[in-house]
Amino acid sequence: MATFAINPTQDVVQAEINIAAPPARVFQAITDPRQLPQWWGQEGMYKTVDCDIDLKVGGRWSSRGSDAGGNAFTVEGEYLEIDPPKRLVYTWVATWTGDLKTTVQWELSPTGNGTLVRLTHSGFAGQPEAAKSHAMGWQAVLGWLQAFAADGETFASRKPLPTAKAE
Repeated sequence: MATFAINPTQDVVQAEINIAAPPARVFQAITDPRQLPQWWGQEGMYKTVDCDIDLKVGGRWSSRGSDAGGNAFTVEGEYLEIDPPKRLVYTWVATWTGDLKTTVQWELSPTGNGTLVRLTHSGFAGQPEAAKSHAMGWQAVLGWLQAFAADGETFASRKPLPTAKAE
């Protein structure tokens, strides 16, 4: 289970999770354009359909998907730091947040049984709702990453979210 915090200024979302897979495997799952769409999403929530990744400093990345209602979205950015399999930093611009440009930082540290993942998403000053929304999103994403990297669970094999029943 991941731990999450939003700093008091509501500018930074921080999360940590332990994944029973080596750092190289986790790094590959978050940077390989063939793997990322396999795990990033859940039926009834949203799904990443495809992505383009130019994994070099200054390289661009983008992912496209749809939400539970079938509405398309795009998230894109530029790689700022790449140190496989320890560190990855990139900008993040999502269609649902307008022109808000934030920064995502992944730090992967080996542990006795896998990898400690520390995620920091910063740049939400004056946007407390965006910080809260992204914190909830990262909670799901880190759980999906954990299940994929450690157990091979994909979007297709993951159980869908329960739907509300009419009374």
